[in-house]
Amino acid sequence: MYGVPDGVPRIVHAEACVHRFLEHLKLHHVPLQEVIIQTGHGSEFDGGASRRQDRGFIPTIEEVCKATHRQLKRSTPKSAIPASQQSLVDNGCLCCLDSRVRMMSMQTKRRKTRTVHIGSVRVGGGAPVSVQSMTKTDTANVSETIRQVKELEALGCEIIRMAVPNLAAARVLGKIKSQIDIPLVADIHYRAKLALEALEQGVDALRINPGNITRADELERIGRAAASQGVPVRVGLNSGSVRGRVDADAPSDTPVEVLMVERALQSAQLLEAAGLSQIIISLKASDVPATLRAYREIASCSDYPLHLGVTATGLGESSVVKSVLGIGTLLAEGIGDTLRVSLTAPPQREVELAYEILASLGLRSRRTPEIISCPTCGRCQGDLMKIASEVSAKLPAQAKQLRIAIMGCEVNGPGEAQEADVGIALGKRGGVLFSKGKKLRQVPSKQLVPELLKEINSLLR
Repeated sequence: MYGVPDGVPRIVHAEACVHRFLEHLKLHHVPLQEVIIQTGHGSEFDGGASRRQDRGFIPTIEEVCKATHRQLKRSTPKSAIPASQQSLVDNGCLCCLDSRVRMMSMQTKRRKTRTVHIGSVRVGGGAPVSVQSMTKTDTANVSETIRQVKELEALGCEIIRMAVPNLAAARVLGKIKSQIDIPLVADIHYRAKLALEALEQGVDALRINPGNITRADELERIGRAAASQGVPVRVGLNSGSVRGRVDADAPSDTPVEVLMVERALQSAQLLEAAGLSQIIISLKASDVPATLRAYREIASCSDYPLHLGVTATGLGESSVVKSVLGIGTLLAEGIGDTLRVSLTAPPQREVELAYEILASLGLRSRRTPEIISCPTCGRCQGDLMKIASEVSAKLPAQAKQLRIAIMGCEVNGPGEAQEADVGIALGKRGGVLFSKGKKLRQVPSKQLVPELLKEINSLLR
């Protein structure tokens, strides 16, 4: 299907199903993103109301295959189809070409919002989704705070937030700002006076929590001061600061996401009434489903840019899973303009994971190389984890846009990793070096890593 209308979601198949079908039809000049699966009302799918939502739904693999098959059949001249493949086109599902079908992403049109400027960084209005983090130092310790910001800047952090628990911290913000290169956001709770002092220090934005700054006159005072200086404000609500404080009269069974949305909009209206239009909203819960419901609701009823995140995610893998599911799901739906991955970990890891999420959805370029490696099984012909770690440690910095495959056997080698720029597949007597699914040469076991690195360097020349 060609002549794609604006806003039609796209499904890109990265595995062999569609790729090989196009290869058989000699249609490599047709970009994969032009294989369109339209979702929503009047779509190619009849997924049923239980799976369809206002902003579309994710079809099953079987539905994807059938709809893609119908579209390719309609858009491809019969004369272009080899006789050996005609029965597949007439009768088959694309799955018969390769059972290992993987649907990578459904790119939807991003939600339209007003544009807000945090220092030199544009948020919303179609700008790239920006990456934030938060310092984990005592803000009053100026040298340590600046050191940590510099480390985060080097990793690609674009906006930095700092806790302002007291006047001592507020009064050093100007000094810190003068020695860093990215916009500074002052994080304010409880005391409106701290927000006003932060503005005097010249911060680029404020984050206020209307869960604990609750008085209308204080919010209006902050709004007037921020508007007069052209400084944006993020209305940043967390689930834990809403229930039992600002909504004590609400029924006990009122969903927390409802309370957050109501309070955020009330606070934004007060700021608007004070003359401030540069407003961003965030609605973070530690529960992923509640976070999703809150952001979906506010996205449907306002044009404020949204700062994404899941709060208090816990430790280790659990925190990563929650953040990836919460942030990634919303981004895939076109919701979100800036984000912070909140981890009980060094802030450097927050920035790295943020870029992994964005790059995996095709929303930002990778800052590190992408390594594809199989999960290993009884066919694995070597210590794949050791080899992958060695390759990762030795990769040149300029290889960040490459996709590199390290596979445990030739079954998982060139075929399943055919989208890789370069890769190796282990074998009984060494391994195979390949590129874009094509075998380049056999390599002895001890030379696998050196030869792979040599090939990578040759691609970078």
